[in-house]
Amino acid sequence: MSRWVEIQFDCIPLRSIDRMDIPMDASPKFQQHCLRVKAAMEKHGSHNTYYLHNATCTYHLLNDPVDGMIQFRFHGTVMTDESDMSTRGSDLEVELVKETCTWLSEPIVHWFQETVQRSVAVEFDHYIQAGDLKKTEERIAKIKAESESGDGFMGMYL
Repeated sequence: MSRWVEIQFDCIPLRSIDRMDIPMDASPKFQQHCLRVKAAMEKHGSHNTYYLHNATCTYHLLNDPVDGMIQFRFHGTVMTDESDMSTRGSDLEVELVKETCTWLSEPIVHWFQETVQRSVAVEFDHYIQAGDLKKTEERIAKIKAESESGDGFMGMYL
């Protein structure tokens, strides 16, 4: 255990979304995901905004691999500054999903839900600095260019 806080997420740059329609044959779970992304775009716009999903934040409060763990699931929007180099704010839905703290009480859970927002902001700055955001944008641009220049079918929902 070398980290006190473990954060994992998938990131969608909202400026990369050019279609808002939901596929007719989409599963109910994917439909809900599409509706959440659409709502994020309507609320925060698509410039310097990123939708995080499939995301967890785990805190280890003790030097014990089993006892003292609190895990949250979250999804929502992260906003960056004009230069896209640092996190300016977030709008996340945070839910407690797992814990191994016998002393955990509801006020502590609420405090940690706010702490998740702050932890994600710090981690998203690390994500930006690592260059993953640029790699994602380059990959999307390449797929889009291949799709537009190709004569055939590239694949569903790419």
